[in-house]
Amino acid sequence: MKDFITGLQFLTRIRIYREVEWSAERFGRSVVYFPLVGAVIGALLAGSYWLLQAYLPLVQLAFPPHALAAFLVGAHILLTGGLHCDGFMDTMDGIFSGRSRERMLEIMKDSRVGANGVTAFALFILLKWSLLLDMSVAKLPDVLFLMPVIGRLVMVIGITSFPYARQDGMGKAFAQYAGKTALLVAGIYTFALVSVFGMTALLLCLAAVGAGLGIAGYISRKLGGLTGDAYGAITELTELVVLFLYALFFS
Repeated sequence: MKDFITGLQFLTRIRIYREVEWSAERFGRSVVYFPLVGAVIGALLAGSYWLLQAYLPLVQLAFPPHALAAFLVGAHILLTGGLHCDGFMDTMDGIFSGRSRERMLEIMKDSRVGANGVTAFALFILLKWSLLLDMSVAKLPDVLFLMPVIGRLVMVIGITSFPYARQDGMGKAFAQYAGKTALLVAGIYTFALVSVFGMTALLLCLAAVGAGLGIAGYISRKLGGLTGDAYGAITELTELVVLFLYALFFS
């Protein structure tokens, strides 16, 4: 339970108790629970939407559909504290800089965000907002729940199946102490969660995982491995793929 809470408190703004010591071993052991952390995020997003739907006549007066979609995008960012958004922007700054591998890693480590990161993030948010706006109302709660679950499964795959690109860094603790067993157990958790939504959900999520692996492979070839920022980037992009596939299939 403590390892799950470590993962929950690191990947979200949810606080159960104050952790005064964040050890590398605890980080590594928490990786297996990342899809369950995604399920918590997804349940909160879907639950928020369900509550809004319950009071839909009032909501429609105050929030037109485009404002509701913006609320869902913002709620997701607030729940995670923008952790993965920061990783996404840093990764885009690095891999699209056109520099050497070493220079890419230096750019990603810079606390400042460059034009590539800002532009990519603006387009990312615009696309996510548009897909939420076009999503089938009946399927929106499903996809709100599944996006964080699948995104964090792909993060586990990135941690356990790709080399780490730096000699040090916060993400190295995950890579160093999470093994293939963590991936197997996380995969079982994810299958159990997704199967509740039926065969179509399983197939769409499997396709999203495949796309996420392709993204991870591309970034890894650019950087010579993955970093903590890259974990955030592949999580965000995989979630977007889940949303895109649902919008495409159920349009």
